Amino acid sequence: MNPALGYALFDTALGRCGLAWGAAGLRAVQLPEVDDAATVARLLRASGPCDAAAPTAEAVAAIQGIQALLQGQPLDLCEVRLDMAHLSEFHQRVYALTRAIAPGQVRTYGDMAQALGGKGLARAVGQALGLNPFAPVVPCHRVLAAGFHAGGFSANGGAQTKLRMLQIEGARWGETQSLPGF
Repeated sequence: MNPALGYALFDTALGRCGLAWGAAGLRAVQLPEVDDAATVARLLRASGPCDAAAPTAEAVAAIQGIQALLQGQPLDLCEVRLDMAHLSEFHQRVYALTRAIAPGQVRTYGDMAQALGGKGLARAVGQALGLNPFAPVVPCHRVLAAGFHAGGFSANGGAQTKLRMLQIEGARWGETQSLPGF
C-alpha cells in the first residue's frame, strides 16, 4: 500500500464514521453503517484500497470538524480539501454547489438543478448526491426533494438519518437563502 494513503474510524454524535485521505486531500468520508466492518467496507469502496493508519494533521482537522458539525456546531467544512480527481466534472460542480449551502439551510434538487443549468438536471443532481463519497463534508443531507420532503439518502438509516442531521443543524424549511451562482 501507498504510505501516503490511509483511513481511520472516529466517534461522532451519529456513531462511528470513517475517512480516508491521500496527498491531495480526503478521498472519502463515510457516515456510520451498522458496524465498523460495514463502515470500513463502504469507505474503501469509495476511496480505493488503503490501510488503517494514524491520521495526518489534515485528517485530524477534518475529523474534528465533522465531529463538531455532527454535534450541532454551524460549520461549513469548506476548508477541508477533497480529492475529486476521479470524479466527473458534473459531480464536482454538484458537490461544490452543495458545499455552499450553509448549515441549517436546505435546498431542493430542483433548486440545485436550476443553478447548474436547468430544472431538467434534477435527476442527475440526485444521482450525483446519491453517490457522494464525502458526506457530511459535502452536505448532501441539506438537499431535499420537491416540496421540501426528505427524499432519499444513501447513508445507513436512509431519510431518518438525513432528517436527524438536519435536526442537529437546526434546519428550518422556508428560511433558505438564495443559491450562489456557479
